[in-house]
Amino acid sequence: MTLRVLGVDPGLTRCGVGVVEVRPDRTATLVHVEVLRTPADQALELRLLTIGRGLARLLDEHRPQAFALERVFAQQNMPSVMGVAQISGIALHLAAERSLPIGLHTPSEVKAAVTGYGNADKRQVTAMVARLLGLTELPKPADAADALAIAICHAWRQPQPAASGAPLTPAQRAWRAAEAGSRRR
Repeated sequence: MTLRVLGVDPGLTRCGVGVVEVRPDRTATLVHVEVLRTPADQALELRLLTIGRGLARLLDEHRPQAFALERVFAQQNMPSVMGVAQISGIALHLAAERSLPIGLHTPSEVKAAVTGYGNADKRQVTAMVARLLGLTELPKPADAADALAIAICHAWRQPQPAASGAPLTPAQRAWRAAEAGSRRR
């Protein structure tokens, strides 16, 4: 069965949203990608409202079966962390309202899932997302690629029925090996 996942790279100025479908053989297909934007000089409550409305529209339009979000982590830039946390709260609320299963994934977990390397840079993640989805152009900006990577990571973390014999990509092999290693600990 194909799994449709909506992934969110939360941000107050740019919020990436990517929707992918992933087959049991873990082949991913692009459904939609978009970056919701708000002006930095707009009142905070209006920015939150704009992003929230955009997320609600995309959830209702694409009807995902699962929801994935980048896990907020502490940075040195406190205002940036606060904006990400506020958008994350709105996104989680909207997903919970729709009774969607929710997955939170760290940046290094997402990078490892799509590239096989948890410290991959943005360029590597973007290139691998394009390759995994069979895109002729790189998703831009980075927020769009990150949202797609989050959705792919989430789908690949779900238990899948036996693959249909299709070979795994190097990133999929690395991910399976990392999952097996974590279960042995």
